[in-house]
Amino acid sequence: MAVQKNIMWGILCGAGAGALWGLVFLTPEMASSFGPLELTIGRYIFYGLIAAILIAPRAATLFSLLGKKEWIGLISLALAGNIFYYLFIVNAVQMGGIAMTSLIVGLVPVAVSIVGSRESGAVPLARLMPSILLCIASAIAIGWDAFDALLSAKNLTPLIGMMCAVGGLISWTIYAVHNRKWLAHMHAISAYDWNLLLGLVTGALSLLLLPFVFAFVDLSHSQTEWLNFLLASAMVALLASVAGNALWNQSTRLLPFTLVGQMVLFETLFALLYAFAWESRGPSVNEALAFAFVVASVITCISAHRQPATASPALSH
Repeated sequence: MAVQKNIMWGILCGAGAGALWGLVFLTPEMASSFGPLELTIGRYIFYGLIAAILIAPRAATLFSLLGKKEWIGLISLALAGNIFYYLFIVNAVQMGGIAMTSLIVGLVPVAVSIVGSRESGAVPLARLMPSILLCIASAIAIGWDAFDALLSAKNLTPLIGMMCAVGGLISWTIYAVHNRKWLAHMHAISAYDWNLLLGLVTGALSLLLLPFVFAFVDLSHSQTEWLNFLLASAMVALLASVAGNALWNQSTRLLPFTLVGQMVLFETLFALLYAFAWESRGPSVNEALAFAFVVASVITCISAHRQPATASPALSH
């Protein structure tokens, strides 16, 4: 009974993380006059500042639990799951659109499920295959539109956008796998505090990128554009990085890894909903198909984990 309760709570946390992460795909549209580097630095400096404020009362205790190895691990996670990932995503959205980007990144569950199926006691890959195939079908559905746009384009911008989305897919898959290992290893640190520590490191790394902005980026924007930039950066830092990541970490600790990956599809679902609302339109036929495939993929994966012989979540505590 406790296992089922953990799974339900883990799914709710994963869905909540996806709802907040979906906002990430809107930020490049809200501050479209700013480039990927500025948007990345803005988001993560705010993330670092918020994390520093929240973690200050117990910073000394938490720092005492970290050695050189742990700090290196946090730096690696900050680069793969935050800075590199977001640079890829902003470029992808600005060059290829929200729908294409969110659905390519939505292939993360395929990679994570394959890795997770190798864990001891995991749900067999064969049982996960319907979910994996539906996930791939969603990418093909939206990719069809992207391919048409690529053929009709007079330049390589859509192709570069698609390649950036694939880069984001690879970067975040690496993050998901290694972040789970660290959460399993750091028993003395809560999922919430681990995210705040990651925020501190990400914010510090973002500061190191500032000289590149001053040297190579045109910062002549209107007051309205700067206000939109600051609001968008603060919003995505607080909601996606602080709250969304904390929910994701909790979901990661409660669910088997083969199910954790599917939670990323909630990000895809909400990103599509936000995109349609932002653009004041309904989905195209292919986007509607992709949306349906994503929903079916999540449902079939949850069903596979409710069948007999399902492994208990390995990292619940």
